[in-house]
Amino acid sequence: MPLATTKGMFERAYKEGYAIGAFNVNNMEIVQGITEAAKEENAPLILQVSAGARKYAKHAYLMKLVEAALEDTGLPIALHLDHGPDFETCKSCIDGGFTSVMIDGSSRPFAENIEVTKQVVEYAHARGIVVEGELGQLAGVEDDVQVESHSYTDPSQVQEFVEKTGVDSLAIAIGTSHGAFKFKPGQKPQLRFDILAEVSARLPGFPIVLHGASSVIPELVEKINKYGGAMPDAIGIPEDMLREAAKSAVCKINIDSDLRLAMTATVREHFALHPADFDPRQYLKPARDAIKEMVKRKLVNVLGCSGKA
Repeated sequence: MPLATTKGMFERAYKEGYAIGAFNVNNMEIVQGITEAAKEENAPLILQVSAGARKYAKHAYLMKLVEAALEDTGLPIALHLDHGPDFETCKSCIDGGFTSVMIDGSSRPFAENIEVTKQVVEYAHARGIVVEGELGQLAGVEDDVQVESHSYTDPSQVQEFVEKTGVDSLAIAIGTSHGAFKFKPGQKPQLRFDILAEVSARLPGFPIVLHGASSVIPELVEKINKYGGAMPDAIGIPEDMLREAAKSAVCKINIDSDLRLAMTATVREHFALHPADFDPRQYLKPARDAIKEMVKRKLVNVLGCSGKA
């Protein structure tokens, strides 16, 4: 079964009012946990790889892991480049078998963002590959993406951007943030649904993407802190807000930090309870199971895409 593209996934998600989960992968256990959850829930799936993850795990290894996931699950799975920094990186992923790429020109002036996004779109579309662009910037840190301050998407720019670039989906900034430390202590998380509504009105039927949408589950933060962490102020996006977004024009929601927290909390707990263990299977298996349960929670309670494969 070949890799899928996100085009058909998004068309159905938009029509039926749910979102597809885009989960970042770095190694075998993460891929297995995500795909086993999706198989049990019969959910469509986007596995995404950042430029940093691609350097860490190597392109060839990641491709074989995803091929194994396809064979094991039989699910529609798209392979997506997350935050492609330039044309060359996007081209390398397209040539290397990815079915979707994101070109992140959001840090550039508007005209330059259009220029580089259009360049990627032209190359990708000639090869049947879909492209995600971005307007607005999310504060926070994710691998090589580091942004000091938040910049909301300007709805007045979205139609021009989509028309001039030809992108297939658009990532917007409405209050989500990268990483686990999304808000200052005491600050209330809030998504700008007014911006989302205006963007949707200007781009009827067009798929919207939310980055930085991990909820930073409190019980995981507590477990990490209990077993030697330093995350007392980690605050994420409430899941009820993400559920509301998934019912609108948002067709793709990116989740990374929650996976890292689930894995890290489980590994730290294991070593606290079993300090003599030195077999990686003994701590990576429960970590993989924790990722699986986290993904199932997202598929069922947040994204609404369970049973939609």
